[in-house]
Amino acid sequence: MPTAEKMAAMNPRLEEKSVRLVSLLSDLERVVVAYSGGVDSTLLAAVAHETLGPNALAITAVSPSLAGRELAAATELARDLGWNHRTVATHEIERAEYTRNSGDRCYWCKTELFYVLGPLAAEMKASIATGTNLDDLSEYRPGLRAAEERSVHTPLAEAGLSKLDVRTLSAVRGLPTADKPASPCLASRFAYGVRVTRDGLERIDAAEEVLRALGFEVLRVRDHGDLARIEVPPQAIERVTAQRATIERELKSLGFKYVTVDLGGFRSGSLNASLGTPHIRRA
Repeated sequence: MPTAEKMAAMNPRLEEKSVRLVSLLSDLERVVVAYSGGVDSTLLAAVAHETLGPNALAITAVSPSLAGRELAAATELARDLGWNHRTVATHEIERAEYTRNSGDRCYWCKTELFYVLGPLAAEMKASIATGTNLDDLSEYRPGLRAAEERSVHTPLAEAGLSKLDVRTLSAVRGLPTADKPASPCLASRFAYGVRVTRDGLERIDAAEEVLRALGFEVLRVRDHGDLARIEVPPQAIERVTAQRATIERELKSLGFKYVTVDLGGFRSGSLNASLGTPHIRRA
């Protein structure tokens, strides 16, 4: 719970949004938070536990699309903060609609997530909530349709909280995720049309760990089949090319035939450009 001094340091508009978030969660009375350990879901889980105590449950979905380091970090943080937390297995990799990796892949991923969370929420007589923020509503996120179809709540967006607001409130609460880079699921690294497989997800996880071991923090390794396309911030491209021999050797050992560096630099959601509708909310 943030101190009165920290709350007072916020601008009045953000404080109003924060109060609104608490009110929305209070109205739910019991809530299951889909908690991945990212910036948004961590703030939502934190406020839910502050507001509802034992009537809040953070659930982390475990599947091959969740990077090992992300699962470990999410579990450790929940434990350190004393949250009511559990992990459950999801099986989107067994859904043909998901593995074919069309533009609606995220819809099928979230469909599986809510299919698994539904009975757990019903057992608690609780609502399901996700960390969707206000900015997400203007981006290409097919998973939002799955949430709407199942009456899943989005308290951050409903309270009018943008990504910047979420980071600010996270910092006010002293959450270590306040400045954490975005960390979407590993399936988001696959170019549309490249089939998502368990082995492929493991390969991407391993490839990104190669880059992290060399000191890169903000990065993506995009899977284009035989080709790995590395994205880092423009100012880090020179560092990648300086270590190209090591990077090429390690990524080829994982099965890639070609390794490239994107001169455009890191761009979150860059693969959506191939769809031609990067800003449409529904698939």
